[in-house]
Amino acid sequence: MNTPRNRETEKAAFSCLMVEDDVAFASLVGQVVREAGGAVTHGKTLAEAETLSARQAFDLILLDNHLPDGKAYDLFERLARRNPDAPIIMITGLPDLSEAISLTRNGLFDYLTKPVEVEKLAACLKRACLRMGRRAGNDGQADSVGTSPAMRDLLEQLGQAARHPTATVLLAGESGVGKDAAARTLHRLTFGTRAAEVPYVALNCAAVPGDMFEAELFGAERGAYTGADKKRVGLVASAQGGTLFLDEIAEVPLPLQAKLLRFLEGREFRALGADKLQAFTGRVAAATNKSLHAEVEAGRFREDLLYRLEVFTIMIPPLRQRREDIPALVEHLLSLLAAKYGRRAPLMRTEDLVALCAHEFPGNIRELRNILERALLRTPEDVRWLVLDRSWLRAAAAPAPAARTPIAASMPTPAPTPKAPADAGPDDEPLPPERVDLSPLEAQEYRLIRSTLRRCQGGIRRTAVQIGLSPQALLRRLEKWPELRPEEK
Repeated sequence: MNTPRNRETEKAAFSCLMVEDDVAFASLVGQVVREAGGAVTHGKTLAEAETLSARQAFDLILLDNHLPDGKAYDLFERLARRNPDAPIIMITGLPDLSEAISLTRNGLFDYLTKPVEVEKLAACLKRACLRMGRRAGNDGQADSVGTSPAMRDLLEQLGQAARHPTATVLLAGESGVGKDAAARTLHRLTFGTRAAEVPYVALNCAAVPGDMFEAELFGAERGAYTGADKKRVGLVASAQGGTLFLDEIAEVPLPLQAKLLRFLEGREFRALGADKLQAFTGRVAAATNKSLHAEVEAGRFREDLLYRLEVFTIMIPPLRQRREDIPALVEHLLSLLAAKYGRRAPLMRTEDLVALCAHEFPGNIRELRNILERALLRTPEDVRWLVLDRSWLRAAAAPAPAARTPIAASMPTPAPTPKAPADAGPDDEPLPPERVDLSPLEAQEYRLIRSTLRRCQGGIRRTAVQIGLSPQALLRRLEKWPELRPEEK
């Protein structure tokens, strides 16, 4: 039995208790956990698991169900009580469908069957790390949650930009889509393992008064202006060698845009009242939720500054164009919010997830986070399921045209968002034996697609509209779960 505290545990991103009597399999699982950034404490029996869990709290727990001195099924409740925030994953060579359903309803994070593919186990651990509010491995994409085609394309573009550390990057997109998160991901992809040591400095240009903008950005010597009683280090100097992120770049006052242009062209700056120019060696990233071309036409933005910013432009997709990412975003955000308020993350009901996936989200990810935070604060801590007001979602599903930004107005208008069907929810029919290893969210999605397909008599397009997916996204899921595909007549 390993000691619960060692040098590896102190350096790891998370601690993991693994209860497994098969030494060879335990070695394989331990390697996958360590590659995800965890430190493993290994017990081979229920008795050892009891002793280890009594000595310390763990961030993650992996359980083999059938052990030499009993079944881990009987230990689950005590481990969950001692480690209320830890995702618990059960791995067994003798799956029991009724046990899997019972444990999942009581908070089991995932239920896997042996033999487990390494890729599947790694994916499960990555989801668990999101639940814990940590990043699995060093892939640099912690803020970029989702696997939709739109998200994959965004990450590919960020990766391309990261290969050119001095290129100016313009991040465009509607309000709330996560431009700051994309800028942070770009920073991590650019600097890799050094990202935490390299400065990342952000400035919201709309929040700085015009008369203070130059001093805030470039700094000022003592006595440079009234009230400057000491030397001021600007944000450009603070971001030296790292990333300077200028959010809401369209809000920079027109008279100051010329100075910003000179800085971007020469990569040099001078603090107010200083004699010497200083070179800037970092990256500049800017963001806007407005069409800069429209701002140029209106005379509010310099055309030459626009060209200097558009060296590498990346459009951040709105949430309505990546609805298939909403379940993963919900899980990620609930984990972060639960950690913020020091409580365990509640589970999301299928019918609530349907309503969220069908919502238009004019405020994008910022709106989703706000919805989840308000719901979490209304949910008692001893309640397992999130209390979500779905009537509000349906009422707000169609945003007023005037609320759309110029960028949004230039995009294709999405199809009308369907209301969540009143009878949408988890059906009572259990999962088939070959699907008991689905994660809780996958199981909810599986049941939702199965029940909606039956209600729509196998119609792919109608089913996709009811669920809030594109037909292509639904077909990809049917390729993964072919038994759900309707029989051709």
